[in-house]
Amino acid sequence: MKFIYADSLDYVDPRYDFLTDRSPNGREPHWDDVYPHEILGYAPYDGILVSHAIVMNGKYTLAQAMRFRLVGAREFLRFSEEKFPNSWIIGDSGAFSYHKEFVPPISVEDMIQFYAEGGFTHGCSVDHVIFDFDEKARGTGGGSEEARRRFDITLENARNFLRSTKSLGNRFTPMGVIQGWSPDSMGVAAEKLQAMGYTYLAVGGMAPLRSDPIHACLDAIREKIRPDTRLHILGFAKADQIHEFARHNITSFDTTSPLLRAFKDQKSNYFLPGTDGKLRYYSAIRIPQALESNTLKRLVKFGRITQEELLKLERDALDSVRGYDRREVGLERALDATTKYAEILLTDPDPDARPIPEKKMHELRRRYRETLEDRPWERCGCAICSNLSVEVAIFRSSNRNKRRGIHNLHVYCHHIKAIEGSVEVEPQIDLFCH
Repeated sequence: MKFIYADSLDYVDPRYDFLTDRSPNGREPHWDDVYPHEILGYAPYDGILVSHAIVMNGKYTLAQAMRFRLVGAREFLRFSEEKFPNSWIIGDSGAFSYHKEFVPPISVEDMIQFYAEGGFTHGCSVDHVIFDFDEKARGTGGGSEEARRRFDITLENARNFLRSTKSLGNRFTPMGVIQGWSPDSMGVAAEKLQAMGYTYLAVGGMAPLRSDPIHACLDAIREKIRPDTRLHILGFAKADQIHEFARHNITSFDTTSPLLRAFKDQKSNYFLPGTDGKLRYYSAIRIPQALESNTLKRLVKFGRITQEELLKLERDALDSVRGYDRREVGLERALDATTKYAEILLTDPDPDARPIPEKKMHELRRRYRETLEDRPWERCGCAICSNLSVEVAIFRSSNRNKRRGIHNLHVYCHHIKAIEGSVEVEPQIDLFCH
């Protein structure tokens, strides 16, 4: 089961100063920065997925998009086959980016050209997302008129795409995308794609679904296709539950979840392997920059706290956590300083607003205590934790938060290998995925 990382220009500045929270003067994004596979010294994934929508209409600047198409994906991502043998570069159209459009704004010809210029090893057909879902619908019954229209568009695009991929040669593997409004309709789509000649299918539209419906869809798909037909799950949002899906004989899946949870999850920001074959999560200690946080600036503006008081609380929180890491500050003192700053962060600017519930502050202190007591950064040997120590557990600035996400990719890589039974994972050892 291959873990494919869905990239969105997720690089960090290797020269970032964590004490002053700034990059050196003259830093040029991308050129001076490093990707996860560069800063870790190895690739914590089996391949990278790049969406047409991200390159052409998303995060890439016009200059970056032009260079990507000029030099190809591997050179742009600095992910050469020589350094990372047997790695994949997968592409898709990025259907969620145009889900409101009547028809996909990307033609089959556009995608063929994109895959050719990028030097992709695998590429998905152009699909159109279906948001309807009725688990009880049988066969091709049910489904709105719009869902059926998108179903037909996706299949027709797949048919034309497969014919057109012959120009890309034998080193390119086409992937037919499955869309549907029910498990059975997805099974029908899979059967039709297989009949067209596809040997690798990509299941779309799974991101909004809960685990049980996803299982139902994969069961229905597997019933309709040959055992040797490969399956990929696009945008797998249940990345930490992947062990539950191994029974479906999944060849590959892509996700950004381990990195994103480092700074988008309210509680589970730092990963470590657990003792029961599952991941263990810790909360990062939130100490945002007092002069950069919009939330904190509003408190000053509304007179809830002075800037001088805010800066002092910020400095006390940082000093206490760093002192605790050096074993110069006690646990309770570090908890007092960090929760006091967190309380300000949670304060409503409106003077008439209700006070923060005591239960909420108790729960926050409990989570911070668990993180500080366990010192998880000392139990991981990845390049991030080895170099940053407690800084990796502080929720503060993009360069720090993304590094925590890269650490999560490191742990998640081993989590996948453990599910496959290829490595033995212990909860308190250095992890290196090769």
